[in-house]
Amino acid sequence: MSDVPATGGDVTGQPGPRVVALGGGHGLAASLSALRRVTRNVTAVVTVADDGGSSGRLRREFGMLPPGDLRMALAALCGDDDWGTTWSKVVQHRFGGDGELAGHSAGNLLIAALWDLLGDPVAGLDWVGRLLRVRGRVLPMAAVPLDIVAVVEGVDPARPEEVSVVRGQVACAKTPGKVRSISLEPADPPAVPDVVSAVHDADWVVFGPGSWFTSVLPHLFVPALARALHSTAARRLVALNLVAQPGETDGFSPHRHLEVLAEHAPGLAVDVVLADARAACGCEDELEKSARLLGARLVLADVAAEDGARHDPVRLAAAYRELFDGGENRVGVRLWR
Repeated sequence: MSDVPATGGDVTGQPGPRVVALGGGHGLAASLSALRRVTRNVTAVVTVADDGGSSGRLRREFGMLPPGDLRMALAALCGDDDWGTTWSKVVQHRFGGDGELAGHSAGNLLIAALWDLLGDPVAGLDWVGRLLRVRGRVLPMAAVPLDIVAVVEGVDPARPEEVSVVRGQVACAKTPGKVRSISLEPADPPAVPDVVSAVHDADWVVFGPGSWFTSVLPHLFVPALARALHSTAARRLVALNLVAQPGETDGFSPHRHLEVLAEHAPGLAVDVVLADARAACGCEDELEKSARLLGARLVLADVAAEDGARHDPVRLAAAYRELFDGGENRVGVRLWR
């Protein structure tokens, strides 16, 4: 990565803990926007199964990894100075109209161009990171594009107990049925070596927040990455979503997210489950029991924005900082029970 340090944000002159953040889309971007305020050592590991919009078009036309979630992660790691805010807006800019560029984001095209020139997805993302002066690094979850395959109950409302198979990230995210489980195609995708090394070298690994079935859980189905997540000496933190996602996790309680994680990753030990105090209100006991099944402590903090639907990056950063410093009993971040 670049020798030029990023500016902006709250991080001190110290490098900070080595943190690997897993996810994709808006959930991962929210986590990264908070983490860059806490540490300079952030590695974002991003899902590569998007098959819709600009990413899907580039994936189908060029056979490349879908760049959209990777672009969002890079934008989230930009600093708060003029350079960072300007380049964040540039890479997130989406072309309008009805021409050939309509719907494409500038960042997706930039990433695609570098991949085409260099023939190396990791090197291309590192070059974009240098240009944006991001605080951290962004890597793809796997070295090849992936498809999510979901087992779904009740796709047809007239047959609520019928089980069917839904393929593709967009279709899985928008299914009217209840997702029971997921898998990946290909079933044995190659991991990116730098991702495996980052997980082994990390002090903390953060799962979520994000779309549970299509952004968070897929990391557990890349064999080499899954082995690293199970064997790393890093502490593991699960940051829960604030609300259920229509379609994908419609009707899910906070503790149901943890139960699904345990079902998809038997044997994975978790150290901390971080939940918003307001979102968890009234279901703390059930949430604490589900956290204990994973071996985790339940920690409550005020991490939501005022609307309750989004994570506030400053509040989430404060919670991460206290947890990384071992301060879960301080004001603002507290153990349940």
